[in-house]
Amino acid sequence: MSRKTRNEFCDGISRRGLLQAGLGGFIGLSMPQLLKLQAASAAESGSAVAHPLDTAVIYLEQAGGPTQHETYDPKPNAAIEYRGPLGAVSTKLPGVSFCELMSKQAAIADRLAIIRSIHHNSSSHGTSSHMTQTGYYLNDNQNRNNEMPCIGSYAMRLRGANAKGVPAFVSIPQSMRFGRAAWLGKGNNPLETSRSADDSRFEVPNLTLLKGIDESRLADRRGLLSGFDAARKIVDNHGAAEATDEFTRQAFEMVTGDAARNAFAIDEETDATRDRYGRNSIGQNVLLAKRLVERGVTFVTVRVSTLGSWDDHTGIEKRMKAKGPALDQAIASLVTDLYETGLQKKVMVVAMGEFGRTPRVNKSAGRDHWGRVMSVLMSGGDLKVGQVVGASDSSGGVPVESPYRPENVLALLYRHLGIDPSLTFNDNAGRPRYLLETRELISELV
Repeated sequence: MSRKTRNEFCDGISRRGLLQAGLGGFIGLSMPQLLKLQAASAAESGSAVAHPLDTAVIYLEQAGGPTQHETYDPKPNAAIEYRGPLGAVSTKLPGVSFCELMSKQAAIADRLAIIRSIHHNSSSHGTSSHMTQTGYYLNDNQNRNNEMPCIGSYAMRLRGANAKGVPAFVSIPQSMRFGRAAWLGKGNNPLETSRSADDSRFEVPNLTLLKGIDESRLADRRGLLSGFDAARKIVDNHGAAEATDEFTRQAFEMVTGDAARNAFAIDEETDATRDRYGRNSIGQNVLLAKRLVERGVTFVTVRVSTLGSWDDHTGIEKRMKAKGPALDQAIASLVTDLYETGLQKKVMVVAMGEFGRTPRVNKSAGRDHWGRVMSVLMSGGDLKVGQVVGASDSSGGVPVESPYRPENVLALLYRHLGIDPSLTFNDNAGRPRYLLETRELISELV
């Protein structure tokens, strides 16, 4: 089915389906600048991380806040008002159960790490999303723009792409709620696909801008500039975004070469593979994410949802049955592929929303916002998988064992990327800001 993904949050914010980054999402640092920053990062870190610089991250954003009870932390022995309408299924790990809708992941739980004790101090969509995507709370909870750069933008700035001719940072089909660069500059925003990969008209706008420009016109600097001028006019006419006036060889190669276009060519996947991930927006977007990291993209975010979001204040059984199996199938296929193809050390996967849901089911048969505990899934990245870290209490309301915060999850992602989160960049006020102020790792996983 053809669609443009949108969100339906209880705070009334609807995300735009149009591409926002334009060519600016392609263009970060020049290669000399990138190499200089990488060297500075290594020199300043004081503790080199034993990971190659071709590592990658797939961040599955469960926007709206997924329920812990109906995913990875069921409470089958709790009273009905806490355990909810769905049952539990045994996993491959002795004594560990998932919600019945997560049965495919249950079968590969030995390749998963489930953290049941992530918590923070907000139940606001905006503030919580900013925390889980940047490591910082919003100062102004009415702000809809990043106050701090997201982790993907830092990855783009400090690492760049793992292969020539592809973007470093991609968001499918749109950026995370706070998945942008803030004061790092628009050049470090993600390339957004605009459409879901299951759309029959799926095509990345930025990679088709120059099709009508004769290559002879791009033979020299003047031709290059005029070509980009033409591209900018095309972008403006489509209302997609503003184009950049920074012209780098990398950007030129990206929009005129084949590497990026081929990376996004999901129609080259076999029918069997596409069926295995699921012929829906979640399955195809996750498959596209895998295809991108295989071909050199460093950081990919995927908005994984149907029904707009995971903001399930009403009818949680019906809403979870509509999207839970699709998420289950997609993650199980992704993790299985990573481990069977030997990519599990290169690629780290995280599935995380901005908060959990209330332990008690409300009068509308849903669950409300709850920052006091949430479940997070991780896999790959050479993590110690096959375990559950932490625990919530008998009602699924608060951590009672190994409490961790979203920053600890982000610290693992930075470590995997070989980026020292104690590095600083100056914000718009000239004040140095750490990538993360809380930088401890989840020790059970490393």
